[in-house]
Amino acid sequence: MTLYDITLTINPDMPVWPGDPAVILERVKKIEEGSNANVSRLDMGVHTGTHVDAPRHFIMGEKGVDELALDVLVGPAQVVELAQNVAEINEKVIRQAGIMPETRRILFKTRNSQYWAQQETIFQTDFVGINLDGARALVQMGIQLVGIDYLSIAPFKRSRPTHEVLLSAGIVVVEGMDLSKIKAGMYQLYCLPMKLGGSDGAPARAILIGE
Repeated sequence: MTLYDITLTINPDMPVWPGDPAVILERVKKIEEGSNANVSRLDMGVHTGTHVDAPRHFIMGEKGVDELALDVLVGPAQVVELAQNVAEINEKVIRQAGIMPETRRILFKTRNSQYWAQQETIFQTDFVGINLDGARALVQMGIQLVGIDYLSIAPFKRSRPTHEVLLSAGIVVVEGMDLSKIKAGMYQLYCLPMKLGGSDGAPARAILIGE
């Protein structure tokens, strides 16, 4: 059994979605300055790094992240690695990706993973995402959770259609996974978002366990 940490390390130099709060992580109490203990302050958006989107992110009045079913966030998951020339995940790409019929949790490893391998700190706008017909295909396949290796499941500047289709169907969306060292195959996924009451999303610690 091997455990793989697919969580991005949160730090002030990491890329964030344009317009979202930058990461501030600083010690506000310091032992070397006479404090009894070190205490740090964290300030960031809830969609920072590896994180889970709740339906409320795009659909008013829907569930917050604290209401998501844990049994969807934990369980068997298939990692599918797409070719480097795939610029967008559409229905054709999904149908030809070798997703097994019994798969309910799917993680897409794309050329996005090179950004994490290279420790890129600048937000990339040409990342690979799932388009509208790709999202509809995942709903038709009965997928319960979909993850991807960049900060949005949808292509840049086309966020709403993909998110609305997935989230309205009850599919849990996990974004910002670091799959750069993960091979295609079946794993056990454990993805636990922070329990933030009523929030539209939350950072998560995500791991895969493989044989």
